[in-house]
Amino acid sequence: MKKKIIRRQLPASAIAFPETVHPLLQRIYSTRGIGSVQDLERGLENLLPYAGLKDIDKAVALLTRVLQQQGKMLIVGDFDADGATSTAVAVRALRSFGAQQIDFLVPNRFAFGYGLTPELVEVAKEMKPALIITVDNGIANHAGVAAAKAAGMAVLITDHHLPAPTLPEADAIVNPNQLEDSFPGKNLAGVGVIFYVMLALRRHLTGLDWFNQQGLAAPNMAALLDIVALGTVADLVPLDRNNRVLVHQGLRRIRSKLCAPGILALLEVANREPQRITASDLGYAVAPKLNAAGRMDDMSLGINCLITDDPAQARQLAQSLNRLNEERRVIEQDMHESALETLALWQRKDQSQLPMGICLFNPAWHQGVIGILASRIKERIHRPVIVFAPSSEGELKGSARSISTVHIRDVLAKIATASPTLIKRFGGHAMAAGLTIDAKDYDLFSQRFDEVLREQLREEDLQQLVHSDGELAEEDLNLKMAELLEEAGPWGQAFPEPIFDDTFRVLEQRLVANKHLKMTLAKGQRHLDAVAFNIDQAQWPNYRCEQIYAAYRLDVNEYRNKRTVQLIVEHLEPAGGAN
Repeated sequence: MKKKIIRRQLPASAIAFPETVHPLLQRIYSTRGIGSVQDLERGLENLLPYAGLKDIDKAVALLTRVLQQQGKMLIVGDFDADGATSTAVAVRALRSFGAQQIDFLVPNRFAFGYGLTPELVEVAKEMKPALIITVDNGIANHAGVAAAKAAGMAVLITDHHLPAPTLPEADAIVNPNQLEDSFPGKNLAGVGVIFYVMLALRRHLTGLDWFNQQGLAAPNMAALLDIVALGTVADLVPLDRNNRVLVHQGLRRIRSKLCAPGILALLEVANREPQRITASDLGYAVAPKLNAAGRMDDMSLGINCLITDDPAQARQLAQSLNRLNEERRVIEQDMHESALETLALWQRKDQSQLPMGICLFNPAWHQGVIGILASRIKERIHRPVIVFAPSSEGELKGSARSISTVHIRDVLAKIATASPTLIKRFGGHAMAAGLTIDAKDYDLFSQRFDEVLREQLREEDLQQLVHSDGELAEEDLNLKMAELLEEAGPWGQAFPEPIFDDTFRVLEQRLVANKHLKMTLAKGQRHLDAVAFNIDQAQWPNYRCEQIYAAYRLDVNEYRNKRTVQLIVEHLEPAGGAN
């Protein structure tokens, strides 16, 4: 699909930046909503205080009581990277607080589905916990919470997903998105929420002189920020000011190797140097390996990698995670080719006949990989996509990915309201969601999904846009500028890495790995290495093309200890096609 390049416009009233901030960064920051110089501060003193979190005091009192009694605590996590990191933060923090009976339980997605379900509570009963602590889940698990309470277990929910009109009857709920919560950081990932709960608990225990009484060193909570940064980036939550502080501080610890052995081991198998790590590396090189455990097998493997303090064990677990991720890649490739065949049938029709929302299903598809496939297809056709795979008998699990103009969870909620029996379960965010339907209802759901989207979307809403920060001067196309931009982050969701656009002469071009285009480009007298990933091989390489119009990121390429600048091309077309 052809992309349209839109240059970002400076706001009518931009703030006055100090002269120490490079003019290019001033321009970039202004178009990303930076409203004050303080918004750029990334020190820990700039973290929002936890006091605004609703029920935080109730949660701390519950945790303190169980800790003082040395009752057993069971962390119930989720099977994605946010769930794994949330579980690891809870386990590491509570152990440092002196908890002697702590364990974790993650539902196998193929057997139990998502969250604290009644079926998972039956497993939890055998572990006899006094307290269940949910992380990155629980806000929608009314029946599971009721089952746990009926079995005599206290329940603390920590979550960040959007709540339904009614809440589970837990002993305490900490979720910045629940009603009457005044905490301004609504974009915390699940790992951020449990980190804040542990911050509040540590402060309370310090006031009780707990650590001295127990003969424990008061733990440094910053030691958990490497794991917090990984989970925050992996879950694609908006990098608002508070999340940028969390991620920046976590990256600093990783770069100094003051981090969990598991993170160092995951970086090692990803061939990334800790000293040079960026938020993008966490998202694209580390998180997929962690996610592979939940997609292909059991997320306990990933959690154990994050909680072990033994470097040798961490390395062994990271290697296992890497093998699972390679297996996932093979399965994903097969599924992707199958999905493209289906799309090809649609795309032979007139463009107006394409569904506004795409539903895809194949009985051979792997349930653990449908989220990745939905993302790949969404990127290709730029419209909301739901990919389904067989689940339990007679049911299909779906994973949805959306575009910026569609809040996908709201779409599912609208369908559920209009047709109460069509969706059995659903939940999620604006850009991603999950659901379960009866297999017999797939065709009806696909039709209804498209109808709801046609009510709120126009064809122009499906135009894929690339927002550019404009043109870089020839003298700025250098390593120093690339390093300046790299350090100016962390970049991520809702705080995007700078993209620039320009016309270049093409000096060389060749296909590598059968899907990437390597080029040597020129602007004025400057020659630049460039790469465009996963290009359309029907169009590129194009040896008749002497000039291209490209949208690109300025990147630092490191090879054999040599750092050079390169362009990562997000979009390219023969010059003259920019309009």
